[in-house]
Amino acid sequence: MQEAHAEPSTWLAAAADHHASLSELRRAAAGCRACELWKRGTQTVFGAGPSDALLVIVGEQPGDREDLRGQPFVGPAGALLDRALAEAGLDPTRVYLTNAVKHFKWIARGKRRIHQHPSRNEVRACRPWLHAEIAAIAPRVVLCLGATAAQSLLGADFRVSVARGAAVASPLAPFVTATVHPASIVRAPDADRRRAVRRFVADLKRVAEWLGEDARREQQVESDRAKPPSAGAKA
Repeated sequence: MQEAHAEPSTWLAAAADHHASLSELRRAAAGCRACELWKRGTQTVFGAGPSDALLVIVGEQPGDREDLRGQPFVGPAGALLDRALAEAGLDPTRVYLTNAVKHFKWIARGKRRIHQHPSRNEVRACRPWLHAEIAAIAPRVVLCLGATAAQSLLGADFRVSVARGAAVASPLAPFVTATVHPASIVRAPDADRRRAVRRFVADLKRVAEWLGEDARREQQVESDRAKPPSAGAKA
């Protein structure tokens, strides 16, 4: 497929038909003009991680550090996420990390760039890129962090506070679920932060259990296929 075309829906169709790789999607998204955020962001911050990842984690949008470095989850929230994944028994290097919106939305406050929540239109404009990433990877689990990511993939009526940690039926993956964004934990007071981290790790452990159950089922299927036919079976 030609890489010069940065129309998101075109690339989603290509990924769904297995005609576009993650590297091709990343190059195409670098030229995306589907909303106005490209004018303020330093660059498109596409997802990062292995193309065969079993777990895709989706956040809201890149922050200041991510915008400058061109990688998702490299700030304080990303550091907390890495620690929590490891504590839950999940290898952070085997996870694909991305965001619902690929450009940093911000306002100036002195010399600082302050995060602003993306609008529904901005989330909608970027959704085909997110769907294309998921289609190209075909993960077993998609984990949404925070309301923006969850509502982008699960609908505007989804509430993390109501359905946190629950498996939600979705064509995107066998398991789709949501929890809080680690940035909210980073901002919490010390006393609340420790409790919030424990609950966050518990959510990730549930994801690890799903992946473990899935792996055991696949092993059982492979074992059954490898068994020789019984003596009474017809040739």
